[in-house]
Amino acid sequence: MGRHGWNSEAGRWRLTALLGVGAALAALVVALLNALPGGASTEGTTRDGGRAHGTPATPRDADEPYVGWGFTHTRFSADEGSAAATGRVERLLSQGGGLPQNQAIMGWGADNPEPVKGRYDFAALDRRVDFVRASGGVPVITLCCAPDWMKGGRAGAGNTDWSQAALETAPTPGHYGDFAALAATVAERYPDVSHFIVWNEFKGFWNDAEGRWDYEGYTELYNQVYRALKRVNPRIMVGGPYLVMDSVGPRQKDDASASLRGPWGAMDQRVLDAFTYWNTHKAGADFVVVDGSSYTKDDELLPDEFAATDKLTAVGRWVRRQTHGLPLWWAEYYVEPADGHDDRKGWTEQHRVAVQAAGMIAMVRGGASSGFYWNPEEEKGAGCPGCLWTPTAAAGGGQALPMYGLVSRFGRAFGPGAGFETVPVAPDDVPDLRVLATDRTVLVVNTLDRTISAQVDGKRFEMKAYEVKWLQR
Repeated sequence: MGRHGWNSEAGRWRLTALLGVGAALAALVVALLNALPGGASTEGTTRDGGRAHGTPATPRDADEPYVGWGFTHTRFSADEGSAAATGRVERLLSQGGGLPQNQAIMGWGADNPEPVKGRYDFAALDRRVDFVRASGGVPVITLCCAPDWMKGGRAGAGNTDWSQAALETAPTPGHYGDFAALAATVAERYPDVSHFIVWNEFKGFWNDAEGRWDYEGYTELYNQVYRALKRVNPRIMVGGPYLVMDSVGPRQKDDASASLRGPWGAMDQRVLDAFTYWNTHKAGADFVVVDGSSYTKDDELLPDEFAATDKLTAVGRWVRRQTHGLPLWWAEYYVEPADGHDDRKGWTEQHRVAVQAAGMIAMVRGGASSGFYWNPEEEKGAGCPGCLWTPTAAAGGGQALPMYGLVSRFGRAFGPGAGFETVPVAPDDVPDLRVLATDRTVLVVNTLDRTISAQVDGKRFEMKAYEVKWLQR
């Protein structure tokens, strides 16, 4: 969807200047010693990628096809920076009981895990997994993206193409087995990771000739990965297809679904066709994963930013019907369109948190049991719309932000197994509030840009503009 912070080529290389003739000769010797006959450097890699790393933890829900509500690590995250700041985030997460944390195997903060076939570099991924363990989180790994040599690029340490186009290229069919083998190696390296998502947003799986998704290719890759992971450990939980559930405006005819539609628009029928094929031909699945936004492909919020979240409910219910009740995960979810620079800075933070809360409520109403907030974090500086905490580059960083309060508390109150109840809302308040309740907690969202007097669950109280309020029962 063109909205992720890609690792730029310049940002990935860590080069050290070599001074003097002696140092230059030494570097040449090292390069020769670490080069394969084909010329691909193996510098910094090892052969024992499948050796268990560190001290595996015993995460909760290891034998369950759900993990609850958490976040995804992106290019910049709290595993790097000032020790004081990263430690602050570790404590913040641990004190909140830990949150599920998702990480890709390549990109979004992780280096190329297999620059040369059979030679591994898991240093960056190790660091992310260590952070998840230290912060008490439930680790989830997304099996994307693929090393260059699996998709027509050059093998070798230092040859990785980190451009968006390269990262979005899928393995060629002849390398599906190699990617499945890499997935198995990852599972062996992190035996405490029990939940794996296969690929990301069908990247590279588009059939230009037919103008549709290459669902046959993705499903074949998925099935090979699924079987490889189950051979490592039959108890590993595997899910897909991580499709972007795109929608179009209600007046659009081309590619618009005739059945899955509402005031928010209509689903792109090509997405539904891809999902149906995967669902029919998959080797198996322990949970189902989707991704999407409340707005249309043209960034329309229909009929407004709060009512548009009803799309997330409708999509969830459709998916659950197709899969006969498989646990539903949202790998990503968006309620605020981005600008041309992929930034979301148009709303106040209070407005942003309120619409996010409405979106999360909508996903639960659609049957979702797990979801991951795509966590943007600035590398440094002040101001970070929608971030969970302040940048960890400086010692004073790692401070919780309003969005962290929402995501963490939502996860604690409405995690898997929560029994949801209907609570009375004053008739005049029904159009203006979003409400979610269990026998212990009620979440209330004011969708208006003004103060109101609301009555929920027999209690009357004042709510400020776009306020998110938690009530105890």
